[in-house]
Amino acid sequence: MASQGDSDECLIDVRNLSKTFKTGLFRRRFVDAVKGVSFQVQRGQIVGFLGPNGSGKTTVIKILLGLIRATGGSARVFGELVPSVRARARIGFLPENPYVYPYLTAREFVELSGRLSGMAGAAVRRRTEEVLDRTGVLYAADRQVRRLSKGMLQRTALGAALVANPEMLILDEPMSGLDPVGRKEVRELLLEERAGGRTIFFSTHILSDVEAQCDHVTILRQGEVVVSGSIRNLLRGEVLHTDVTIAGASEPLRRELVEAGHKVHERPDVVVVEVAGERAVAEMLGRVLESGAQVLEVTPRRETLEDLFMKRAL
Repeated sequence: MASQGDSDECLIDVRNLSKTFKTGLFRRRFVDAVKGVSFQVQRGQIVGFLGPNGSGKTTVIKILLGLIRATGGSARVFGELVPSVRARARIGFLPENPYVYPYLTAREFVELSGRLSGMAGAAVRRRTEEVLDRTGVLYAADRQVRRLSKGMLQRTALGAALVANPEMLILDEPMSGLDPVGRKEVRELLLEERAGGRTIFFSTHILSDVEAQCDHVTILRQGEVVVSGSIRNLLRGEVLHTDVTIAGASEPLRRELVEAGHKVHERPDVVVVEVAGERAVAEMLGRVLESGAQVLEVTPRRETLEDLFMKRAL
């Protein structure tokens, strides 16, 4: 990989970006897909790019890669105004729905991607073997792509994004089509890439992956940024409420908990009570134990990325 330089270097700088599409039979209808979007990505970060379907995520990614042109505003990648061939050569890209030539094998496709990026000879063959092994497709490397499952196809395309050892990865829904084991393996791979200094910018609908991996997040809604910042600063650290799981709660105890203003959720064989405030938790636990019921679990609940997403993006 190329030298990583200063970790504070801005690799993606998007300012007031907009994109309007002309649609309809006579192209007289205008759709504002992106409206005044601004955000930055620093070297060495993993940044999650989120939003509901149709929020403009893929449009922004295509502008960054030079696949379409913006209507207004500006975007710089590696300090170059997009579209930039020099900036694009330093990026590994995984599209949301990768197209892989169906009659090539996984090995042939990844090797072809390496050669198109300027690699040749033993170096591209060695690197192809390495990335197929890392993405878990090496055992099927000589199988035609048309015979691969969707998850294996996704892994092959991820190998193609990695083969030229890019400085930055831009991934559009990288977990698409992967089973839970595959998602875990790809998460670990991305964390390894970040640990090696690589910058990763990816869109996804899997919020738990973003919360577990990302340093920063940008959330779009209807083409506009509604949230942008570090995960640590965006998610409040204080306890929102405490979930108390109780077994053997009598009907009088359940009524008493409801009358006290607690939210009581009935589950098979147990009830889960939402309690706000530390003093209220202590008082309720004392009352539950006095009644002869059993406290199975006491779990403080803090704000999650899903909570933030549901409040701001929908």
